[in-house]
Amino acid sequence: MASLPAIANNSDIRFLGTLLGDVIRSYGGPRLFEATETIRKASVERHRGLAEGRTDDHAAVDLSLEKLSLDETLDFVRGFMLFSMLANLAEDRQGIAAEHGADLASAIAQLEAEGIDRTQVRALLDHALIVPVLTAHPTEVRRKSMIDHRNRIAELLALRDAGRDTTPDGDRVDDAILRQIALLWQTRVLRRDRLYVTDEVDTALSYLRDVFLPALPALYQRWDRALGERTPSFLKPGSWIGGDRDGNPYVTADSLKTALARASEAVLGYYCQAVHALGAELSISTEHAVADPAVEALAAASGDDATSRADEPYRRALSGIYARLAATQQKLTGKAAPRPGRLTGAPYASPADLRADLVTLAHGLGTALKTGGALGRLIRAVETFGFHLATLDLRQNSAVHERVVAELLKVSGVEPDYLALDEDARVALLRRELANARPLTTRFAAYSDETAGELAILQAAADAHAAYGPACITNYIVSMAQSVSDLLEVNLLLKEVGLYRPGDTPSAAIMAVPLFETIGDLEAAPAVMTAWFALPEIATIAKARGHQEVMIGYSDSNKDGGYLTSTWQLSKASTALRPVFEQAGVGMQLFHGRGGAVGRGGGSAFAAIRAQPGGTVQGRIRITEQGEVIAAKYGTRDAAMTNLEAIASATLLASLEPERLSNADTTRFCAAMDWLGDTAFHSYRDLVYGTVGGDERGFRTFFRQMTPIAEIAGLKIGSRPASRTKSDRIEDLRAIPWVFSWAQARVMLPGWYGVGQALAGFEDKALLRDMAQGWPLFASALANLEMVLAKSDMAIAARYAGLVEDPALRDTVFGRIRDGWQQTHDGLLDATGQSRLLEKHPALEASIRLRLPYIEPLNLLQIELIKRRRAGEEDARIGEGILLSINAIATGLRNSG
Repeated sequence: MASLPAIANNSDIRFLGTLLGDVIRSYGGPRLFEATETIRKASVERHRGLAEGRTDDHAAVDLSLEKLSLDETLDFVRGFMLFSMLANLAEDRQGIAAEHGADLASAIAQLEAEGIDRTQVRALLDHALIVPVLTAHPTEVRRKSMIDHRNRIAELLALRDAGRDTTPDGDRVDDAILRQIALLWQTRVLRRDRLYVTDEVDTALSYLRDVFLPALPALYQRWDRALGERTPSFLKPGSWIGGDRDGNPYVTADSLKTALARASEAVLGYYCQAVHALGAELSISTEHAVADPAVEALAAASGDDATSRADEPYRRALSGIYARLAATQQKLTGKAAPRPGRLTGAPYASPADLRADLVTLAHGLGTALKTGGALGRLIRAVETFGFHLATLDLRQNSAVHERVVAELLKVSGVEPDYLALDEDARVALLRRELANARPLTTRFAAYSDETAGELAILQAAADAHAAYGPACITNYIVSMAQSVSDLLEVNLLLKEVGLYRPGDTPSAAIMAVPLFETIGDLEAAPAVMTAWFALPEIATIAKARGHQEVMIGYSDSNKDGGYLTSTWQLSKASTALRPVFEQAGVGMQLFHGRGGAVGRGGGSAFAAIRAQPGGTVQGRIRITEQGEVIAAKYGTRDAAMTNLEAIASATLLASLEPERLSNADTTRFCAAMDWLGDTAFHSYRDLVYGTVGGDERGFRTFFRQMTPIAEIAGLKIGSRPASRTKSDRIEDLRAIPWVFSWAQARVMLPGWYGVGQALAGFEDKALLRDMAQGWPLFASALANLEMVLAKSDMAIAARYAGLVEDPALRDTVFGRIRDGWQQTHDGLLDATGQSRLLEKHPALEASIRLRLPYIEPLNLLQIELIKRRRAGEEDARIGEGILLSINAIATGLRNSG
């Protein structure tokens, strides 16, 4: 990798690639380096030939790969993986893969140009809530050790950008970067053991503690300047890790307690360190300044009687604050503060009490010191993170709730067979029980393990509210929600631990949130929510809270109905829910369950938010951040600030921008999408869930033999099983391995199949072009589709299809896939007015073209290793090579899970 394709044209990538080549030569030896260079050049030449219209021939690459021994194969795969990893880093730094042109100041200026003044912006922010929610969905293939070295390289490159020749420790910057790349080369790529929930908690905590905690207060300072006044704390982090037990038997009451305690320990430790640093900074003496009486009172109450600080009321007040924080940390986590102090104090009862003390100090400072600075950032941190760091969601499947409630009702003698009741009878019974303060549970009963486990989770949540405050857990997501009873069951369970209280004015400390996942669920969502708000006790609770959340699932709706249908049904459901909420007099808060891959709602968050239907954002939005996307978007403070600001500015624009489409355009565009979505749905369902040659198992056999779905199970990248059941049905497979497998085989089927048939069958091509030009929803959908098509490769996919044992099955199914890809490709180019994919997106085109020569040899190697493994060869290096190749391909493709 001493030289790189001309397409790179990127100094960082050339620099890092050269250093990686040096490392491979030094540690792998000249033979490995030369072999790697030969393969790279052959693959680059093939792709250059494809770009120039020459034939698609893998012969040269195949011949070079055949010369590798098994040991060399493993080293070669690591080398190509590391190049992709370093290229990703370089692109993230330069904004190629990050959100760009999306800062809050620009959004405010754009709104002002459209006649929306800052008063309206401020009014929106007063009730706004934006929450990126970190989840443990297993699509991050890299070990944390690899990510840590990558982030250190990013920090060193930042020093290099600033013109620094040496690090603060005195090392030459270039030497330090070379050292980190050498460490990457010698770091084990694969995990030896599967991840546990506690591992996932620790990984998420590293981002929250090391990135979000310092980044968000700094962002708020920037936003305060942009708005010209102090903005409310409207953007806060969330997490599912430790609370999401839908299909994950390893998430228990203990894991919930662990997640909450470790988060609290991290944030309180951060506050202690910040207060200690403030003590060094605020050296104000009463010999030179008049102290505010409230500050003097805090100082007097601190117990700090040191004569050296007798004239320094701020330092004495901070000594008292530190003592109280240390006591708070000891009380909530059982751990001592980072620095033991000689003073003692009473624990803070709430974050609001801590904030009040800090605000007292701020108000006492002079004009030049009052705003911003370390004290201002600490106050903002306390507002944003409380004592809990990130709001933790609970999630469970509605079927589990049904079984648990049925058991509780039976054991208590209320209803012998709840599961046999129809929906109306269930709702009537649940409402009666919710109006009754009497609990259903008793300590004298012996409950099933499932029921006992669910009750323990709920009790842990109640205990957490008492310890950390109600902000630590606010939402309870109900997967596969299909009815009002699915939500009432959650409230009934919450009532057992005091988190739902009946009475004349009922209240719920945790909100039951329906997750509408399948196409049918999305279509039924407005009716379910209408019936939900029709219940007087629910309407009372929702109006008092001011909003109700609804979660919409991208992954399962896509797996159920295909990409275009899912995109349209999500938009239609959002639009149809708006009048339901308006009639109920309740604010609507949508939670978008997006993944990294386009087949799971991935793509630009900025574009996706701006493409939301008018009136559906309303300043409140939550978005899941999963797997490899977390490291890409939040791996460093700079990346996090860029991406968080993109989400914030997009939310502002989507909430306040005037509607751009006329009523006539809206009508004809929506009618066209109805037809396109319906056609794509039937095409997709016919392939994935139909019969092949009269055999309903045909497609799933093809999928399981063509893709490395079985081998992916060997990657220990998450604590959750790949399937909901032991069935091999597509319906029971989780969306993540479904999408991930197709990405590895370079088909990317969930991100495009069915669209080509719809575009080809739509007669009014001019209307499609109008939609692509003038409708953000359609434009965003096509942009994501285009990226997926550019990363797919039907020639490589055909090689994977060769793994299918039945030639007739292989030819039939792959023939349909190949034809569908070509239809999609041609239809997209026609709709967007391009002569080639990504013609109008040169930066993304360059990014993908850079990667493809490094991914293709990995695919070819993976295929051969899978053949050998499935043929019965037992050499452990074959299995390791497959897993390394999966890791490397995912790294090269980036948003593949």
